[in-house]
Amino acid sequence: MQPNLGTMTRTSLASLTPRQQLRAGRTTRRLVQLAVGLTLYGVSMGMMVRSGLGLDPWDVFHYGIAQHLPVSFGTVTIIVGVAVLLLWIPLRQWPGLGTVANVVVIGLATDATLALLEAPDAMVLRVVLLVGGIVLNGLAGALYIGSQFGPGPRDGLMTGLVRRTGRSFRLVRTSIEVTVLVVGWLLGGVVGLGTVLYAVLIGPVVQVFLPIFTVPLDGVAGVAGVAGLTAAGNPPASGVEGQHERQHAGGTRTAQGGGRDGERPARAGDVVDQQDGSVEPAQA
Repeated sequence: MQPNLGTMTRTSLASLTPRQQLRAGRTTRRLVQLAVGLTLYGVSMGMMVRSGLGLDPWDVFHYGIAQHLPVSFGTVTIIVGVAVLLLWIPLRQWPGLGTVANVVVIGLATDATLALLEAPDAMVLRVVLLVGGIVLNGLAGALYIGSQFGPGPRDGLMTGLVRRTGRSFRLVRTSIEVTVLVVGWLLGGVVGLGTVLYAVLIGPVVQVFLPIFTVPLDGVAGVAGVAGLTAAGNPPASGVEGQHERQHAGGTRTAQGGGRDGERPARAGDVVDQQDGSVEPAQA
């Protein structure tokens, strides 16, 4: 019997300040889920690196930088995460606990995985490692996004720029990711089959897992929707683009209320509440 997709994919992610995130209930489960999700995200990154078949745009950037510095790949991930988080300041974004943990935990988990995992010689094993890494990345992203402790720094940068500039999410996201991809490739980052597969598969993978692992918060209003469906009932173009653009067209009015000079700083949840739909995980 076919499952009821409308029921299975319905989820609600709340818009919370960092303080509200800590007081929203089910804290123990959410903290454990956050820690597991971030750790597995780092493991998945290590798997894709060891496959040698190509990385997602931000990891191409990280890998390229690591070729020119006497530091590990995970350390570069942490350094870039901190730098991106500093860019939240002029964008008036508030990081959540998950945002800060994202910066540190993923880098450490990636380095640990790279230290324990050897690169296989057989092509079939490299492909298995790549595909397994992408699926695990989607699961991990759903776990930590679903814990409702805030987005990763890179997704926050993208949505903050959307909110401040008025440009579409598709344009801002594409511009940033093409930039880091090209710069990373010029620095020696690995672009290949994995880069393409990640772009194609990650959105659908997270769409499957996010409704399962989103923790419902008692007494907290969220933004409910059916994952993967636009208002017309059709799947969005790719990844988070559909729901971010719906948020930009409607919900952004709230975030921008009062004008550019008078607007309140964006809460960490302002990014998360846009993740209601076919969701691509926050970039590590």
